[in-house]
Amino acid sequence: MPAIFDALPGIEVPVGAIAKRLGELWTDAGASGAPTIEADDAKATQVNFVLHLGLNTTAEDAAAQFKTVEEFSKRYPSRIVVLCPLHDDDPATEMRAKIYGECFLGKSKSDKRCVEFVMLSYPRSARPFLESQVSICLSTDLPLYYWAHRFSSSARLADYRYLLGRAKRVMIDSEIAPADAFTFPWPNPNALRDLVYSRLLPVRRTIGQFLSSYAPEKLAAGLCAVTVGHDVERSAEGRVLLNWFCRRLAACNVAAESVTFAVAPLPAESGGNLGVRFDYAGVNKFFRWNGDLMSGFAAFEADFGDGPTTLSAGVSLLSPDAALSEAMFF
Repeated sequence: MPAIFDALPGIEVPVGAIAKRLGELWTDAGASGAPTIEADDAKATQVNFVLHLGLNTTAEDAAAQFKTVEEFSKRYPSRIVVLCPLHDDDPATEMRAKIYGECFLGKSKSDKRCVEFVMLSYPRSARPFLESQVSICLSTDLPLYYWAHRFSSSARLADYRYLLGRAKRVMIDSEIAPADAFTFPWPNPNALRDLVYSRLLPVRRTIGQFLSSYAPEKLAAGLCAVTVGHDVERSAEGRVLLNWFCRRLAACNVAAESVTFAVAPLPAESGGNLGVRFDYAGVNKFFRWNGDLMSGFAAFEADFGDGPTTLSAGVSLLSPDAALSEAMFF
């Protein structure tokens, strides 16, 4: 299986010459007749971004996440460091580096957005020197964002205290993260963001807009159960969506102990990926939402005491790069 470092694009350079070769990356392009970035374009960099590809990452997965960050950088010009750890802990294995740069045109020719990548491959024996090398690669006056992807252990990731402590946001995908990822005592737990929650933004928005047309008292009175259904591929989305309902209903003065919150497999006949139902005791009320993320179609059925309502709506998840920006900035 090829190493994730080898699956990523770029020009290999000596680790000690990264800064120098990044500068030459654009001047060398100009010498060959390709367009170069101007000084003002280089100053347009908005964020430092570290993508940490954990030991569970495959070469194909690494290339896909690289593409996600590349798409993100089209809107937010970035200096990006990609960390590629090796299973090898041989002290004789040296750290390796690649650099890669790309510019994108915006709505006009003067709207040029440029991104610079530094890829670092390192064995476990080089771990004590890694964050020092990362700090050299970053722009000192810009905020840092850190995405930990497919890490194998929360305890091992916690060893990267420089990145976890300095980062304005730490992105983790709870679908593939260790089970204790959101209960582990991180240096700055308030910085943690779940990419599953971010991907669900369109779902949360459409359901929230529908329910917000009813008074909180109507939603809460008699409510006894909230169930989120999901197919086999959307268990993480089901769990995260249920937690969101717990928080939002608490804001409507629904006592958690009076309601049963549960996730359950979605019946095959439902024809969707995700579903939500509210059940009520002692009153003739109900709420149902069913969404098919493949077709982009969703349906509401509800009666909160004023007569039945049905409504069709669109449904989707955010694209990976849009979910990344949602987790980082909102």
